[in-house]
Amino acid sequence: MVQSINTKVDMKIDATAFTGLTDYGEIMIGDNGFEFFNSRDVRKFIQIPWEEVDQVIVSVMLKGKWIPRYAIKTKRNGTFTFASKKPKDVLRAIRVYVDPANMVTSLSFFDVLKNAFRSMFKKKPKKKK
Repeated sequence: MVQSINTKVDMKIDATAFTGLTDYGEIMIGDNGFEFFNSRDVRKFIQIPWEEVDQVIVSVMLKGKWIPRYAIKTKRNGTFTFASKKPKDVLRAIRVYVDPANMVTSLSFFDVLKNAFRSMFKKKPKKKK
């Protein structure tokens, strides 16, 4: 059995982790970190202490009406993407432990296209001889 890193649990909710294939389980947010436990396989779990969290990247659609998924970028181990039943409540619980300045929105599909077109038609500086 996996030992939790939290001593006090603020929120526990059903969620999906996007690590290669999708894993279904539960997210537990507590005083020491963010945890994901797989519902079928006990060996598949993710534990992220709050000191390790660098940014929380949120995908916002329809001007904040719908948040399909969010990602936690760590300082050493990369980015972990999750989706849950009540994402706004989860993000409010995370905001207690992570600085709100480190919670950012991801680029939308049209922002990515706009940046691509800008870089394509941007005038390149001439090389000096």
